[in-house]
Amino acid sequence: MDPAADPRALNAIDPAQPMRRVVDRYLRRLEIELGRSRHTVAAYRRDLDVYLRGLTAAGVRELAAVDAAVLERYAMTLREGSATGRPLEPASVGRMLSAVKGLHRFALEEGIVAADVTTDLRPPKPAMRLPKALTVEQVAALLDATGGEEPQRIRDRALLEFLYATGARVSEAVDLDLDDWMLSDGVIRLTGKGGKQRIVPVGSMARAAVDDYLVRVRPGFAAAASSRSARSGTDHAALFLGARGARLSRQSAFLIIREAGRRAEIPTEHLSPHVLRHSFATHLLSGGADVRVVQELLGHASVATTQIYTKVTADGLRDAYLSAHPRAR
Repeated sequence: MDPAADPRALNAIDPAQPMRRVVDRYLRRLEIELGRSRHTVAAYRRDLDVYLRGLTAAGVRELAAVDAAVLERYAMTLREGSATGRPLEPASVGRMLSAVKGLHRFALEEGIVAADVTTDLRPPKPAMRLPKALTVEQVAALLDATGGEEPQRIRDRALLEFLYATGARVSEAVDLDLDDWMLSDGVIRLTGKGGKQRIVPVGSMARAAVDDYLVRVRPGFAAAASSRSARSGTDHAALFLGARGARLSRQSAFLIIREAGRRAEIPTEHLSPHVLRHSFATHLLSGGADVRVVQELLGHASVATTQIYTKVTADGLRDAYLSAHPRAR
């Protein structure tokens, strides 16, 4: 076939080209052409790094040499833990195999391989797991644990109030810029997965906490950044800053909520910013909010995802009934 007749041939890579370069091209496509966030691209990179190590250990040097048997052995190493150092839950195995499938589809589209060997690869079905949510009382205790006049405490309270008030993902919160704060009428624009934007109201208590941080704390953090070199990772545009002026990281947000949980005497083993998102959804539905409204607020593409929370509230009603009604048992 004339190469000019096949558009894939214009950008095709030699099949023997190192797999790392194919992965890099795939990740650039995710970021530039498909608009995936940097957090998503970083997660794909980590998962594909594990895959490349697994292929290398199996003696595979190019994607064209991967077959169904190689894929099955790799999936087994994920389940057993030899690929990652610990056995993975079905959901994690599924996520990592999804990255592998995406890479091989890209390789086929680019003419790097002759067939997609992942077509019949079926990720394990994860067990139905209800999202964990704090009670209203636990959320109040968590927020009270960020009280104090220290600059970091004021910033921490603003962040946690914001997460609970909006149901924002932690990446959405730390990616906010100062110019994003308050469009009008007490709402904010969040940018979620795939660059999709949504408008979310911000309650009065969260607005007050963030405004307090902006007036009393953020200028000092920004001033600290100004005294540092241009290569120090500072970001004057960020809404939430660290004490040295850099944009607050997702990891820092995790540490903030864990520390607040410790002070509030809430078990912190599974406490994360995402728990506040789960609590936001569960408490709205418990309060009578329509599931479609909650779907919009969370930025879920499908209402089926949001409906998981309706089972959480139903379970809560059932437990309350069984414990309180004299003839329930």
